[in-house]
Amino acid sequence: MKTLKVELGERSYPIYIGTHLTHDASLLAPHVHGKQVCVVTNTTVAPLYLERYTSLLQQQGFEVSSVELPDGESYKNLETLDLIFTRLLQARFNRSGTVLALGGGVVGDMAGFAAACYQRGVNFIQVPTTLLSMVDSSVGGKTGVNHALGKNMIGAFYQPQAVLADVAQLATLPKRELAAGVAEVIKYGLICDQMFFQWLEENIDRVMSGDPEALEYCVERSCQDKAKVVAQDEREGGIRAILNLGHTFGHAIETAQGYGNWLHGEAVATGMLMAVDLSVRMGFVENSVLKRATALVERAGLPVMGPGNMSNEQYLELMAVDKKVQDGRLRLILLRQLGEAFVISDIAIDALNHTLDVFRPS
Repeated sequence: MKTLKVELGERSYPIYIGTHLTHDASLLAPHVHGKQVCVVTNTTVAPLYLERYTSLLQQQGFEVSSVELPDGESYKNLETLDLIFTRLLQARFNRSGTVLALGGGVVGDMAGFAAACYQRGVNFIQVPTTLLSMVDSSVGGKTGVNHALGKNMIGAFYQPQAVLADVAQLATLPKRELAAGVAEVIKYGLICDQMFFQWLEENIDRVMSGDPEALEYCVERSCQDKAKVVAQDEREGGIRAILNLGHTFGHAIETAQGYGNWLHGEAVATGMLMAVDLSVRMGFVENSVLKRATALVERAGLPVMGPGNMSNEQYLELMAVDKKVQDGRLRLILLRQLGEAFVISDIAIDALNHTLDVFRPS
C-alpha cells in the first residue's frame, strides 16, 4: 500500500492506494467521526460492494445507513441530491456523523456536496470505485451537481477526511469506463509530468488490459501530480485551473449531447486534443506534441473527434457558461510544451474556430 498526503494545513488528508485495501478496517475507522455513517452509493455499485463496507463498519461499532442513487451522469442534479438529504434526515443523522461516498465521480461529487451542505457541513470520506474517480474527482475537494445549462455549475469546495483507492475494485469496471478514466491519467502527463506521459506511451497496453501493477502506478502517479497542484491552489484561484485541460471543450460536448451520452472522460479526451491543437495553431507547441497525444488517446480507445452535430456557435455559447470565464472573457488551458500547461484569456478566435472545424467529422 502507498500513502500520499494532500497538504492543506488543518484540512490535510491521506490518500491510501493499493490492492484489496477493504480487508483492513483500520484504514477507514480512524477517519470516521461520531457513531453514525451514511454510505452513499448507486444501483450499480451497491450489489458489488455495499454489503462489504456496511459489514466492515458495523464490525467497528458504527451505526450504518445507506442510500442508493440511480446510476449515471444524467442523475447528477439537485433532484437526486435531495435523496441523500432525505435519507440523512430519516436516519436522524447528526452533525458528528460521517458520509461515505462509495462509487464513481458522480457519487463522490454528490455525496461530498451533500456533506458540505447538511447541517452546514459534516465529515465525509471518499471510497472511489472507478479509475476516473480514483485519479481525479475523489482528490481535491471539488463537489457539486450539474444544471441543464452547464456542467458542475452548482457546488462547493469541501475536502474529505481520507481517500481510499482500492485498485482491486477496477476489475469489475467495464472497458469503456476504464478508458474514460485513462483520459484523466493522460491529462497529468500533458499538463505537468512529461516523464509520466512517456511511461504511458510505453505501457498503455498494460493499462488497458487491466494490469493491476500498471493501474496502481497510474493511480499513484496521478494522485501525486494532482495533490501537488491542489496544495498550491486549493480553490482554483490560479495554477489549479491547469487540471482542467480540455474540460471547457469537453463540458460543452457533454452538455450539448445530453449528460451520459458521452462519458466525461470521452469528452475530456477529445477536448484535450482540441486544446493541444489550438496550442499548435497559436504557436506554443510543435505539431509533434499533437501527434503523440492523438496516438496515445487513440490507443486508449478514446474518441479523437468531436460530435458531428455541434456548430462552432453552439460550442462557443456553451463554453461561455464555464467556471473559468472571468468578466465575460473565456479562459482556456493550453500547452507551452509537453508537460507544461498554462491559462490564457487572449485567445485567437480564428484559430479557435479552425480547431472546432477540424474536430467536426465531415
